[in-house]
Amino acid sequence: MDELNKPVLTPFIKWVGGKRQLLPELLKRVPNEYNDYYEPFIGGGALLLKLVPKKAIINDFNEELSNAWKIVRDNPQELSDNLTECVEKDSKDFYLDYRSADRDGRIVDFSELERATRFIYMNKAGYNGLWRVNQKGQNNVPYGGHKTLNFNVDNIHQVGNYLSSNDITISNGDYMDCIKNAKTGDFVYLDPPYIPVTPTSSFTSYTKNGFGLVQQKELADMALELAKKGVKVMLSNADVPLIEELYADSIFTIHHVQANRVLNSNGKKRGKVGEVIITTY
Repeated sequence: MDELNKPVLTPFIKWVGGKRQLLPELLKRVPNEYNDYYEPFIGGGALLLKLVPKKAIINDFNEELSNAWKIVRDNPQELSDNLTECVEKDSKDFYLDYRSADRDGRIVDFSELERATRFIYMNKAGYNGLWRVNQKGQNNVPYGGHKTLNFNVDNIHQVGNYLSSNDITISNGDYMDCIKNAKTGDFVYLDPPYIPVTPTSSFTSYTKNGFGLVQQKELADMALELAKKGVKVMLSNADVPLIEELYADSIFTIHHVQANRVLNSNGKKRGKVGEVIITTY
């Protein structure tokens, strides 16, 4: 797309691990030319919304997040109206009542629009911009205690217009299903849950619903398989020794970069952190 005609879009939601801070380093390494764009761990979609490709396949394992992307695409006006109403009602009591919808059964009767409204509002109003659920899938983030709350409804409309005016496929599920049809000349950006700087037993053991050591190895194997098919692959992760082992094949180039991290419940873990951007082209 012509640079002069690109809309200026930003993520409509703050997401832990989002790439707004790393964006300048990512943009330096995006291939000059590519066909279809794939992003199977979409999160807040900072890179997608900067590149605004005409054809993209995006995905996330989080069902509520994927649904929110679809509603932004299909129904930005009613979503914006609902969020504006949430701003007017915002309080600790309102937040906690909304949060309890996944405990008292109300959420099963929510429409996709209502679920997206709840998800985006709670992400904004919850403590430190987090979305976190317990083992039962129930949100357990406390109220953020903010003084003001606002949503950039103009940006929601602009993002929705981009998504609906182009060939953008949005899915919810395993990342491998999202990228299985990637072919020579396509561009795949992989932004998985990061390897912890200090691996714990829960990371090094097999985790059925998480992203542990087994899944990180599978991801590296998938990236290598894609690259050998002529797919242009870029991947981000934490700068830890395990990276050198997982991406030891000469097809990978590992770039060591620094990024600012502001979304972390532990204040000591905010600030500059070491990350890697891995490319195959």
